[in-house]
Amino acid sequence: MPFVMARVNVPMNREQEELIKERLGKAIEAIPGKCRDDLLLGLEEGCRFYLRGKEQKTAYIEVSIFGNEDHRGFDVFARDLTEAFHEVLDIPAGNIFATFEDITAWSVNGMFIDGDRWR
Repeated sequence: MPFVMARVNVPMNREQEELIKERLGKAIEAIPGKCRDDLLLGLEEGCRFYLRGKEQKTAYIEVSIFGNEDHRGFDVFARDLTEAFHEVLDIPAGNIFATFEDITAWSVNGMFIDGDRWR
């Protein structure tokens, strides 16, 4: 399951949230084996970010992906993610930061998943 947690310091209305959700749902398909139906997305607005010593429109996005240690599709996803936040929320592309985390084990519904093994 891919998880994206996006924090921005600009307001978002419901229409913008829907657009971000739809665009990231499509963008996640650039990563082999991932699809919108598996995407967990968190959106948090109103964060305080100081970039280069002052408040500016900024996004900080954490992307956690299970089972893709060679990072296939991350470049395309990063591009599409940046475009979505820039076009929908008018955040300059240079102020959109994303980190990627390789998830090697996780749990859902009380089941522990480690690689290909479910326990």
